[in-house]
Amino acid sequence: MRTSKNSSQRNFDNPVLAYITPWNSKGYDMAKKFNNKFTHLSPVWYELQSQGTNLVLEGRHNSDKGWIAEIRSRGNVLVLPRVVLEAIPVDLLKKKKQATKAINIIVAECKEMEYDGIVLESWSRWAAYGVLHDPDMRNMALQFIKQLGQAMHAANLQVVYVIGPPRSDKLEEHDFGPDDLKSLGNHVDGFSLMTYDFSGPQNPGPNAPLKWIHSTLSLLLDANAAHHRKLAKKLFIGINFYGNDFVVSGGLGGGPILGTEYLSLLEKHGPQLQWERNSAEHYFVYGDEQDTKHVVFYPSLMSMSMRLEEALSWGAGISIWEIGQGLEYFFDIL
Repeated sequence: MRTSKNSSQRNFDNPVLAYITPWNSKGYDMAKKFNNKFTHLSPVWYELQSQGTNLVLEGRHNSDKGWIAEIRSRGNVLVLPRVVLEAIPVDLLKKKKQATKAINIIVAECKEMEYDGIVLESWSRWAAYGVLHDPDMRNMALQFIKQLGQAMHAANLQVVYVIGPPRSDKLEEHDFGPDDLKSLGNHVDGFSLMTYDFSGPQNPGPNAPLKWIHSTLSLLLDANAAHHRKLAKKLFIGINFYGNDFVVSGGLGGGPILGTEYLSLLEKHGPQLQWERNSAEHYFVYGDEQDTKHVVFYPSLMSMSMRLEEALSWGAGISIWEIGQGLEYFFDIL
């Protein structure tokens, strides 16, 4: 589990976006220690919310100027805090004044706090509100992102847009698909593709099967089209630094685990690591004090290496959720 003495050498040449969360402070330290491994850092700090007829950007209290200054003193990584659009979408998308106000608030915060841009998350929220099945509303949603991108670029700021993976080969109405990718391709600087959370307590299994990642990319990118490489270069393929501990007997349950918890389980139970070929992930099985059977899927250097190769084969970068949850030697491969 030891890390390489050379913590600054990059082994993965394409862009690397790393998420950091305030509730897991280890990520801040990892960002400093392995600074040169990343091209983009996205601390999860902001939410844009509706308060009556007003829009309010919550989260500045999370911002850490000292940490940003230290990060910048060590290299050229861009700092793009994540902003989640919690604002009521019908108001935000249908009312031009509201849309303009939201964009102005975001641009002003970036300028005042001296960020390099933002990572914007809104598609999943809009899907949850049920607005994306309406063609007119969907078009307004795309127009909002384009308008934001234009305003950010005019201020010399970047915007990376978060997109979820389709759950099957047949796109649902709310899915972000290839047409949406093409539509926004010239207006944003990247797409953070959340290719993880494939399994859950109700369907225990691998975190992010490699075949699923490949089929997601095949669905989003027409490999034969001229624009394929251009769009692929803007993708940050999601890689999880967390694992899952699922209950598989006596009822269902369980959920995400961090690197420290993973090591604890290995030490306590001494299980045999097994390789699941179909998903290209390592897992192990153990029984707890109540004789309940668990299965644990957690990233390994082998599983990560195969995902980095997949990203390189498309000419894409990667995004990591999130760097405080992994084991330190994971950074050797980046």
